[in-house]
Amino acid sequence: MPTTTAAQKRARAKLEYDAFLAGCPSRQLLDRISDKWVALILAALAGDDSTGPRSLRYSELSRRLAGVSQKMLTQTLRSLERDGLVTRTVTPTVPVTVTYDVTDLGISLQRVMLGLKEWAEAHMGDVLTNREHYATRES
Repeated sequence: MPTTTAAQKRARAKLEYDAFLAGCPSRQLLDRISDKWVALILAALAGDDSTGPRSLRYSELSRRLAGVSQKMLTQTLRSLERDGLVTRTVTPTVPVTVTYDVTDLGISLQRVMLGLKEWAEAHMGDVLTNREHYATRES
């Protein structure tokens, strides 16, 4: 029986990923990236169209993301770093400076998240109107 290398196992597993299956690890990833804070952090790190992705300090992210708690921001950034979507750089200054950047893998997801954010902003009025119609119909 031939021995399978770790790389061969990963390649075979990649072909077998199917989020519709209960045990598929891609479900965990979908759960993580469907979180609103993930979408907003990636959008905040996008920068504007002329400059592209940008580095942001923790405090800048905290100010940009109204309503995020320190605990939730820290947890979300750690999970994004663990998944290889952002990098955390510590600069030994007084006080210490910590910045976050999007990785190449994160940029591929960032494009999708920016599209979702833009769609939500563009269609929120329609959704609110539909919610009102639904509520009056159910009454």
